[in-house]
Amino acid sequence: MLKNYHTNPLRVFDCKVESCNTIIADAPSILNYLCEECSDHFSQVQDYLRDLKLLFEINPRMVRGLDYYTKTAFEVKSGALGAQNSLAGGGRYDGLVSFLGGPDVPGIGFGIGMERLIDCLPPSDQSSRQTDLFIAALGARAQKIAFGLTQELRKKGISAAMDYTNKSLKSQMKRADKLNSAYTLIFGDKEMDEARVELRDMNTKNQKSLPLDHLLEDLTNIFKKRE
Repeated sequence: MLKNYHTNPLRVFDCKVESCNTIIADAPSILNYLCEECSDHFSQVQDYLRDLKLLFEINPRMVRGLDYYTKTAFEVKSGALGAQNSLAGGGRYDGLVSFLGGPDVPGIGFGIGMERLIDCLPPSDQSSRQTDLFIAALGARAQKIAFGLTQELRKKGISAAMDYTNKSLKSQMKRADKLNSAYTLIFGDKEMDEARVELRDMNTKNQKSLPLDHLLEDLTNIFKKRE
């Protein structure tokens, strides 16, 4: 068995036998050989996870089964599943489309163990509903705030969505319409400099300004009153 490991090192990395860890303990870590672009990207991914207060562990020995991963690969695990605790895994596929003869297109993908995911879901009798709030954020500063705000609103039971590609306001408003959003929150560099945002009622088209400070609290109160 050890002979096979030496002829195919990947089997060592993917080995479930505890003694295999001894074999690879002194092997070089991939984290020591990242290019500058990949290192910067990986740091940014970690910053976003910390902003969302999501616990994560860096595993330089993790193995995924596809050769076209680029930059960060990941696995999502649950403490409610025992030994078979992996719910999902994936990563970036930035070179896949061009490898298949298409244009140079960035991408990301993942696979989910549906049975395991269902086992982790709490019982719920809530029916589907329209999107409460779409966040139209313009510019890097606004998008960073919008990213965290979207997640915090979801934690409070508010259906929130945003565009992650920094498209024009017109394109983002079209997306809000497609999602049947009740409200749209609009802000960019100008609004951030003035410490305010614009909240638009998508039904009446009326808008009002909200202070950037205590924005999460104000939005939570608005949607509580609608229930």
